Amino acid sequence: MTPPGPPSPPDRPPGTLPASRAASATVGAEPPPPELAPVKGRDGCPRCQGAGYVIEPEGDRAVARLCTCLPVCPRCHGSGRVTVVRGGVPLTGRCRCQQLPDRIEHWHFAQVPARHAQATLHGFFAGTFQHDDPVKRRALLEGVNPWLEAFDPARRDNRGLVLHGPVGRGKTHLLVGILRELVFAHGVVVRFVEFSRLLGQLKERYSRGQGDTQLLGELAEVPVLAIDELGKGRVTDWELAIIDEVISRRYNAMRTTLATTNYAPRVASGIRDVNLAVVDESPQTLGDRVGDRVFSRLREMCSFVEVGGLDMRPLLG
Repeated sequence: MTPPGPPSPPDRPPGTLPASRAASATVGAEPPPPELAPVKGRDGCPRCQGAGYVIEPEGDRAVARLCTCLPVCPRCHGSGRVTVVRGGVPLTGRCRCQQLPDRIEHWHFAQVPARHAQATLHGFFAGTFQHDDPVKRRALLEGVNPWLEAFDPARRDNRGLVLHGPVGRGKTHLLVGILRELVFAHGVVVRFVEFSRLLGQLKERYSRGQGDTQLLGELAEVPVLAIDELGKGRVTDWELAIIDEVISRRYNAMRTTLATTNYAPRVASGIRDVNLAVVDESPQTLGDRVGDRVFSRLREMCSFVEVGGLDMRPLLG
């Protein structure tokens, strides 16, 4: 059953920008003068803090909306289209005020769960992580910040990032904060999947007589894929085959992959797993959970950053 929430973006090849977004490039490939700068929210707005958008839970999705403080665009007067003259030639295209609605569309394509509607990088480091050891905090910042600074939306082969550590350390919060930054600061098309939920969706498709080609194709081709709780599951041959296909196709297509995992980034140990509901860390490794072939490719594709410190669950209630 399709979860409630905003409609998906119009059908188009997976991982591509809306045609309307491409059309907006007609107006000003050069750095825009002040009169062509994107419209922003009101400074000091208590809802959006000047960002011009808010993200709130709706159904089981984190839904983004334009903030009510956003003014009517003085250039297009809300029509979304403008004409400018370059070298004596009039050029008509989408107004720059449409940049934010386009990025909201990208956010809905990501399908971030409602639980993480308020997850931001600032919220993680200033809130969730503030209780922790400052040395560990600094180490995490030194792992995440350089990755964000090096990320180039114009490149196809940006290195990925795997956040690993015990349960309850805020890895998913941090992952969603990174996605939010990529979408709203850079206009990147991303997709969020929780691994066990993905397996459930595939089984549901099989039960309806549908194949997995479309869904796996989308996950293989989206510019940035974020896999939450990589390695979770029963580790059946079928589950291993699914993750192998997704990672292998992204590896060959040079796509950026992000992930969180509760398992240490080492090759398979052969140790049996334990119940993570009663212990913080499993003796098993990521290699045990996804197979050494997939783990080897992840090491080649991604940087690994440890998210350690205190269990945040008691602190957050």
